[in-house]
Amino acid sequence: MARRITALVLALVFNAALVGAQDTAFTITATSADVYKGPSTVNPVIGHVARGTVLSITRNLGSWVKIAWPEAPDGAAYVHVTTGRIGPNREATGISAQASSTRPPTTPLNPMTPTQTRTPVADQVVSRHSTNVNVTPASHIVGVGGIVASTHSFGATARAWNTGRLGIQFGLTRDSMTSAAASERVTSMQFEPGVVYGLLDHISDYVWIRPYVGSAVSFSRQTLSSTSQALPPTSDNGLGFTIFGGTELTFASAPRFGLSADLGYRRFTTPFPGFDAAPLRVSIAGHWYIK
Repeated sequence: MARRITALVLALVFNAALVGAQDTAFTITATSADVYKGPSTVNPVIGHVARGTVLSITRNLGSWVKIAWPEAPDGAAYVHVTTGRIGPNREATGISAQASSTRPPTTPLNPMTPTQTRTPVADQVVSRHSTNVNVTPASHIVGVGGIVASTHSFGATARAWNTGRLGIQFGLTRDSMTSAAASERVTSMQFEPGVVYGLLDHISDYVWIRPYVGSAVSFSRQTLSSTSQALPPTSDNGLGFTIFGGTELTFASAPRFGLSADLGYRRFTTPFPGFDAAPLRVSIAGHWYIK
């Protein structure tokens, strides 16, 4: 009796495994599908596949499928689910109509036993420079957004990356300082152009991490005012600089949005005695990449 129960359990387990294994094929139904390095359109496009291509799925991420891609450094790549359909794994043994029409027939080893040929994925890859592309990939070049900082600062920011790791950014922020000894306040408007350098790119199934360092010059317009309105406001200009380091995160669920957090050291002087800007600043910025 125990043997029968064991055999029945093993049969159910193997049957479930076979059923699960069958649902691991992705058939391209679009005219052409982009193959990305990571599960987000902000990642580089490393190839294209034509309609009818059947790819083996190693992981289903919901909006993306992870496929085996021998030409990638880690042997894996990602395709968006809107470019095809998920079906039984047995489809991966078939030959797509487009690929089979261009592949020469294979002579079977045994004339009495015909064999079925399988088109490798590498033979179905379309040139990256092909104009037959279904979806234009969203690039990760120019982003605009907002910033808040621990120095009572808030404002607008923009960041642009080139094709390498070098980027530029601009910030327009407003902050304020108060004095405990007097009923006065200093408000400051800063324009801060700077450069950033991405140290590396770490891409996982759900997030793209890019640590960076950078520096910026700060042009400020500072105004001293009395909270009791006893004295008229006084304004002056200032100049400073900031060095900082942080990390930008881009999530697969929101491929155009980059969330950054960094720590900076500011060399910033004020022309008004009794008001000293904090040298350390923690800031959080969000950029929506429009290009």
